[in-house]
Amino acid sequence: MIEFNHEYWMKRALQEAENALQADEIPVGAVVVCNNQIISRAHNQTEQLTDVTAHAEILAITSAASYLGTKFLNDCTLYVTLEPCLMCAGAIHWARFKEVVIGARDEKKGFSTQVLHPFHPKTKVVWDVMESENSEILKRFFAKKR
Repeated sequence: MIEFNHEYWMKRALQEAENALQADEIPVGAVVVCNNQIISRAHNQTEQLTDVTAHAEILAITSAASYLGTKFLNDCTLYVTLEPCLMCAGAIHWARFKEVVIGARDEKKGFSTQVLHPFHPKTKVVWDVMESENSEILKRFFAKKR
């Protein structure tokens, strides 16, 4: 079996961010990987669903839990293009991911501006995977809005 690296999976999350951008949503994408395959993918849908909780991470977690039939995702890795907000960090904590891989930091609303490590103690965190690509899509979105 071929093992894919963090960049490979982050590119899949970035594709989801592109889907959000096309839907005029804040371009954040997420994928959940388990046993070297994507079991869920999502992008922000807060405008489309008129739901402030419809962040990419929340939607991906819900879908992955449903797919696996369990609320704990401790054998899974979450790839997300932007540092999760505090709400999503809480959901990630309760899902007990094995690993969280974050593309770009969110200096304004990311969890790290409020707490140091909100995830489950056994969760490994990897930062800044494809940071420039993940930051660029957000810059394009907000430049269009201004």
